Amino acid sequence: MKPDLFEAPDYYNLDDLLSEEHKLVREAAREWVKRDVSPIIEEAAQKAEFPKSIIGGLAEIGAFGPYIPEEYGGAGLDQISYGLIMQEIERGDSGVRSTASVQSSLVMYPIWKYGNDEQRQKYLPKLATGEWMGSFGLTEPDHGSNPGGMVTHYKDMGDHYLLNGAKLWISNSPFCDIAVVWAKNEEGRIHGLIVERGMEGFSTPETHNKWSLRASATGELIFQDVKVPKENLLPNKSGLGAPLGCLDSARYGIAWGAIGAAMDCYDTALRYAKERIQFGKPIAAFQLQQKKLAEMITEITKAQLLAFRLGQLKNENRATSAQISMAKRNNVEMAIKIAREARQILGGMGITGEYSIMRHMMNLESVITYEGTHDIHLLITGLDITGLNAFK
Repeated sequence: MKPDLFEAPDYYNLDDLLSEEHKLVREAAREWVKRDVSPIIEEAAQKAEFPKSIIGGLAEIGAFGPYIPEEYGGAGLDQISYGLIMQEIERGDSGVRSTASVQSSLVMYPIWKYGNDEQRQKYLPKLATGEWMGSFGLTEPDHGSNPGGMVTHYKDMGDHYLLNGAKLWISNSPFCDIAVVWAKNEEGRIHGLIVERGMEGFSTPETHNKWSLRASATGELIFQDVKVPKENLLPNKSGLGAPLGCLDSARYGIAWGAIGAAMDCYDTALRYAKERIQFGKPIAAFQLQQKKLAEMITEITKAQLLAFRLGQLKNENRATSAQISMAKRNNVEMAIKIAREARQILGGMGITGEYSIMRHMMNLESVITYEGTHDIHLLITGLDITGLNAFK
């Protein structure tokens, strides 16, 4: 196993803008990735297995609900800290970051924001420690970019709800203990329900044969006449805006996380280019390779500034959904382009598991699609700046 020699680029001295707490949080996550993720992640990806052994470590570095108040088991950190943790984890692997993002933004966030105090006390502390793992059920086989068209529904049976339907492309589903599921009531209004492992009629088959996010567990959520207790309904927000609010938090984390993947590809390519000798000198001495590397660090720096400013706005509760969409779309596109360019710098070695680049490239093909596709985010920006809806 090659040693993890990663050194994070900071071309514009962004560390000067971070607090000491930010730096401590980031360093804890960075060291954990180097120690516990890098040595095992290539084998996990090759085997298409999620390494469950890292769940405890994710909890220890505060990756599960870092911004959740301490009274509910969270770390009570700010949004920039959350972003930095996601950046460091995705530097290790996008699939591992997906696990943390789902737990934090798509499971803990809605329970914290839309649940009552009994629900918060029951679920959040165990989710924060990783004792319980969660998943988020919104996307359906026939309703991806149009989640409002969902057909999953529930009926009021008097003393419980009866839930029927199916969700697809669900991270963490094969091993989740609970799922926050979005379904329509008899009037067609979308609500969130907490479905627990063991409820009769609830199953979570795994999705196999993925070429992307191979170290992440993906599956389905299937509901066949599942009896959900009425106290499991999230009472404080309904309508499509409820799950979209969760997605805002997840997309924000992705905007930071993608920078981590890009940093790893850039750092790997830079080190390789300095060491690889062709025609009597390092390939880093050739103009075309310098062009690639110079463009990489430029794009990473722009993405860092975008994410940092967005984090400030999030801390002030001023970040809009459209601003978050812009950062997610830009930063993931930046990362996937850098992965492709970095792969070329490494030549044939770039396709092997000896280096992380090809794994990042394959992972980012999913990241550019999930939590809103690249095109959908472009239309969100278009709607925001023109006031004209191109979705309909």
